[in-house]
Amino acid sequence: MAEKTFVVEKICPVCEKSTRIVKTRSRLTVLSHDEDGCTHYENFNPCYYTIWICEHCGFAADETTFTTKIPDRHLKILRGILLKKNIKIPFAEERTLRNAETSFRLALKYLELINGKASKRAKYAHQLAWIFREAEDKVQEEEFLIKAAEFYEEALSKEHFPIGLLTDNAVTYIIAAIYYRLGDSQKTTIYLSQLINDQELRQNDPRIYDRARDLWQEIRARKKK
Repeated sequence: MAEKTFVVEKICPVCEKSTRIVKTRSRLTVLSHDEDGCTHYENFNPCYYTIWICEHCGFAADETTFTTKIPDRHLKILRGILLKKNIKIPFAEERTLRNAETSFRLALKYLELINGKASKRAKYAHQLAWIFREAEDKVQEEEFLIKAAEFYEEALSKEHFPIGLLTDNAVTYIIAAIYYRLGDSQKTTIYLSQLINDQELRQNDPRIYDRARDLWQEIRARKKK
C-alpha cells in the first residue's frame, strides 16, 4: 500500500492541531469506468482516502474544505460540537471499508450541521455509493445513489454553476446516469432528453452530449431485448 499512499501532517481547521493525513499518489492503473463516473482501479480505491479526518477532534471533510478557510459561523457550530465532545478518531494509514464509510458519514453529518451546499453533499453521497459498489453491498449502494441524486437535483435548482469544473450539464448527466444505475428508466429519460434536445450542447460540450447520446442508445437497446 505504501507505493500508492503517503502520510503528511496538516493543521485541522477546527481544533487547529496538527494531524496525520493519508494522501494517494497520482499514478494508479485504471481498469474501467461506470456510466455515473465511478472509476475502477487495479487493487486500490482512492475514494477510501477522499475524506480527511482529524485524529484529535474528529472533523472530516475533503482536501479542499480542510485546507480552505471555513467561515466563522460554520466554525462556531463545528467547534461547539466537536471540541465539547472531545471526539478522537484513531489514525488509520491503511483504511478498511468501515474506515472509509465512517469518514464519509462524518463528513456528511458535518455538512448537515452547517447546512452545507447540496452539491458537496451530493459528491460525498455519490462517492460513498461507489465504495459500497466495490464492496458489492447493493442495498447501501442504492441508498446513497438515491441520496446523491436528490442532492444533485437540489443543487441544480438552488446553486449557480459552474462549480469548479462541474457544469449544470454535467450534473444533469450524472443524475440521469444514477437513475440508470437504479433502474429508473423514466427519470433517466427525462434528464437525458434535456441534454439531447439542447441544440447548443453538441457544440459547447460535445463530451457530455456524446455520453448522454450513448446512454440514451443503451436504454433503447435494452427496451428492444
